[in-house]
Amino acid sequence: MNNHKWRILIVDDEPNNLQLMRHILGGDYQLSFAINGLNAIEVALKVMPDIILMDVMMPKMDGYEACRRLKSHPETASIPVIFITAMCDTDDESRGFEAGGVDYITKPVSKSIVRARVASHLALHDQQVACEKRVLERTAELEESQRSAVFMLGEAGDYNDTDTGVHIWRMAAYSGAIARCFGWSVQQTAMLELASPMHDIGKVGIPDEILKKKGPLSDDEWRIMRTHPKIGHSILSKCNTPLFTMAADVAMFHHEKWDGSGYPRRLKKEDIPEAARIVAVADVFDALTMIRPYKDAWPVEEAVEEIRRSSGTHFDPAIVECFLHIEKEVRSLKNVWDTTEQRKGRLYGDS
Repeated sequence: MNNHKWRILIVDDEPNNLQLMRHILGGDYQLSFAINGLNAIEVALKVMPDIILMDVMMPKMDGYEACRRLKSHPETASIPVIFITAMCDTDDESRGFEAGGVDYITKPVSKSIVRARVASHLALHDQQVACEKRVLERTAELEESQRSAVFMLGEAGDYNDTDTGVHIWRMAAYSGAIARCFGWSVQQTAMLELASPMHDIGKVGIPDEILKKKGPLSDDEWRIMRTHPKIGHSILSKCNTPLFTMAADVAMFHHEKWDGSGYPRRLKKEDIPEAARIVAVADVFDALTMIRPYKDAWPVEEAVEEIRRSSGTHFDPAIVECFLHIEKEVRSLKNVWDTTEQRKGRLYGDS
């Protein structure tokens, strides 16, 4: 058990009972008191006790209802509640456990039983907190490992490409901005920002002479290039976590078009996963505004106008509307990532 002085909230409407509990526990614990259920909730939220000793029969709000409310509040839900009551039949105990209590002490109380039960439940609570901390630490480690895997897979997809590799992260930033505007939750947006950099992982299966060709591709070369979504999906779908499931969908469908003229499956409209529809806009905008072996970078104004013209044919009109609505934010993101790209070029040497 920890060495700090545990905080105990004692709830009873009888002053004599409060005084008795002060005598039993006061030397070893930091005590707070409440005189009914409503008062208990107020005090608990203020002092955040480590455990609560709760009488059942009290005016204004009984102990069962107070316990239920404490368990429904995120800040107090994990605090153990021990009921102290003269009612000791099976039905009473069942009501207490259903309300969220962890134990019963019957009146008249025994000093040794009170101290033993309190010490036991505080030890259990301490172990639970320590276990939860270890779980959170382990979860953080796993999440960091997953992010590292994403970064490596994203870079692998662009490894043989001719830009500095910033494209995938700039495009991910655009995707996140569009998703937020489109009403995605914070969690789903963050997942898309991790999934979208892997959209071109399938290019690892495309020959260098096609990826690096400084001119238009022949029909045969295009047929090979258009296999990269299926290759990417095959790679990413081997992991069935929500992140990699989304990433596999994005890899497979980000070249589909709203009107059904895309590839590889010629899907239409809402049949295309929403994540892929968002990434499609972000990917094309970034591709247009960056230098490629076969073209110069388009001015941002012309690229934005091309996205607008492609609404309802290439792109989901609702997503285009979001993109146009956040054009200022997109320009700002582009400036940030262009600066990063320039620094990266200076660091590694421009070719």
